[in-house]
Amino acid sequence: MLLGTITISTLGFGQDTLTISKKDIWQKASDKNLQIKIANQEFKSAQADYRQSNALFLPTISASHTAMSTTNPLMAFGSKLNQEILSASDFNPALLNDPDKTNNFATKIEVLQPLINVDGLYGRQAAKFKMEAYQLQTERSKEYLQLEVNKAFMQLQLGYKAVKVLEKANKTADANLKLIENYFKQGILQKTDLLSVQVRVNEIKNQLQYAKSNVQNASDYLAVLLNEDPTNKIYKPLEELENTIVTETINTTLSENRKDIQAMSKSYGAYQKMYVSSKMNFLPRLNAFGSYELYDRTLFGTAAKGYLVGMQLSLNVFDGYKSIGKMEKAKAEFQKSEIEMQQYKAQSQMELNKTNRLLKDAENKVNLSKLALEQSQEAYRIRSNRFTQGLEKTPDLLQSETQTAQKELEFLQAVFEYNFTQQYLQFLTK
Repeated sequence: MLLGTITISTLGFGQDTLTISKKDIWQKASDKNLQIKIANQEFKSAQADYRQSNALFLPTISASHTAMSTTNPLMAFGSKLNQEILSASDFNPALLNDPDKTNNFATKIEVLQPLINVDGLYGRQAAKFKMEAYQLQTERSKEYLQLEVNKAFMQLQLGYKAVKVLEKANKTADANLKLIENYFKQGILQKTDLLSVQVRVNEIKNQLQYAKSNVQNASDYLAVLLNEDPTNKIYKPLEELENTIVTETINTTLSENRKDIQAMSKSYGAYQKMYVSSKMNFLPRLNAFGSYELYDRTLFGTAAKGYLVGMQLSLNVFDGYKSIGKMEKAKAEFQKSEIEMQQYKAQSQMELNKTNRLLKDAENKVNLSKLALEQSQEAYRIRSNRFTQGLEKTPDLLQSETQTAQKELEFLQAVFEYNFTQQYLQFLTK
């Protein structure tokens, strides 16, 4: 379950702290994220377009009932003929030229069956490629969402860790302030030393407030990914930020099996089929048709019956350059999609190479920042002991204290950057 223990947060006023785990938020994000919902609807739209192409094989069936009253000579004679009620008297020239009002009710069932439509076959294939492209894009969107959720979760972890470090620094600064105030009262230190420590305490409190705001910002962003209302609540990760890294060798060759690369290939195939379809538009089409008709002088009557069946071979000879222009446009879009796919692959490989270099830089940064943290901690310990013995100046102690907190934050930031860069590189290679 995503929502864990509810407590009153120390980071805000009257806010509820909702404990969350990394595993649970991904499941919730995949179900509720708005971007994924949009991607799913785009796929359904493309799927509906493909299903429309079933009309290429399935018949079109329609039914109608028409009621008519006429004194038109031709329509009156034809209506009686359809109703099978013509008599010798109906051939009287006077009645033929000036007939009485004739009522006619016709029920008609029509069937149109496509037989050979080559352009439609290629259009159907294009619709299928388009549908598959959107499906792959949806899957890639889910992979990117997982990356963003992990990043937001790690940012939240980093935010809480920074608050923890600064709260510790704040306690140390307060303790040093009490010590300095005591020394000042004893006349051991000057007023300037006391003021320097007070300034340092205020600086840490200010940094702590900014750190708490960053936690709230990270929590709000996570709420957006989870499609939840962030009002009056804040998330707290169940797991703490890792302070170590695990190095691994990742293949940096761009994979053709990557979902977005496959989607680009499917899109390219769709444009190719549309181009072929536009050329096949110049070929003849063969369709069958038929109808079954019922006629009577009364509503919904069925006194007379008849049917009609046939086949039609049609060819678009010339339509004012419309088909030619459509073919030229399809060709241009097909060639454009080929160029875009080449460009996308080149940019993807460039991003992959860049991220691989960033990962190596991040690893080096982690190692150096860890060493700097250890050195600053040892320096602060030595200066603190010397200060209590009266062998160290106040500014030097303050500088060492500031440097220790700063180096710890830098180390945590370096670990975050390495772990996220590693995940991003994995995202680019799968």
